[in-house]
Amino acid sequence: MLFTTQDELNDYQITKTLGLVRGNTIRARHIGKDIMAGLRTLVGGEITEYTKMLAESREQAIDRMIQEAETLGADAIVCVRFTTSAVMQGAAELLAYGTAVKVKPKK
Repeated sequence: MLFTTQDELNDYQITKTLGLVRGNTIRARHIGKDIMAGLRTLVGGEITEYTKMLAESREQAIDRMIQEAETLGADAIVCVRFTTSAVMQGAAELLAYGTAVKVKPKK
């Protein structure tokens, strides 16, 4: 599945717009990771526990968005965006969304 943050794909022509597709995940912080992250803030540097959690969240949200697009019969997703929101204290949602389209190669 092709996907881009742009509103078109350079080598393809959009032939049909199928609609909005999205994928999301909600993750809660882990107390053990919070302790390690808190200690890391004292000495500085990357908080790898949260970096890994966010990377996994992005991948899961993308996978779910792609699954929804495939269900619609899409070849690609354009205008992909990400957003986050707090769901409750210690938990956040990561949402990936875009427009599912049918494409054909440009001549």
